[in-house]
Amino acid sequence: MNEFINFLLQFGHLTQQHIDLIKSKSTNLDLEKGTYFWETGKNSKYVGFVTSGILRVYYCNEEGNEFTHYFVEENHWLSDWDHPDKSVHPIANLQAITDCSCIVFLKKDWSELLDAVAELNTIIQKIIIKHKSKKLERRSSLISEDNTQRYLSFLEQYPNMVNRIPLSYVASYLGMKQQSLSRVRKNIR
Repeated sequence: MNEFINFLLQFGHLTQQHIDLIKSKSTNLDLEKGTYFWETGKNSKYVGFVTSGILRVYYCNEEGNEFTHYFVEENHWLSDWDHPDKSVHPIANLQAITDCSCIVFLKKDWSELLDAVAELNTIIQKIIIKHKSKKLERRSSLISEDNTQRYLSFLEQYPNMVNRIPLSYVASYLGMKQQSLSRVRKNIR
């Protein structure tokens, strides 16, 4: 829990009373590899913070092919960005690709916290802006780079991730077939 509080305090100030209130509404949630934090078309009931593990956000096309949009690792906030305090149906899946531990809040409790702690709204907005900017920065390079450069950029942006997740997800994120990724990896060794 201290990791989460320290994370919040990077973006603003909270009184001890506010911190105690936040702690009282939180729950620990462990996700086994392969389980979902939320699924497309189903109500998401939590917002939360990843303390350990890696999740991926992915979409499926009409043929059932999966496309990894981005990864979420330790010390990141989990919410459906545009409606973190409301019950909505996500348009993507958020799946644990390693065993994960999270600090979570029921959306109802989160909404009550946002009403009770005005500074928390400001903090969360700053977090959302930072995460969206980082996500755009990471994705924008994928448009203009060749396969080798995309993989090297991935290694730079996610330095501790490549050995922790299946290469099929990395290839999907980079917009290439797994065989192409294998060739790229072989050529840069």
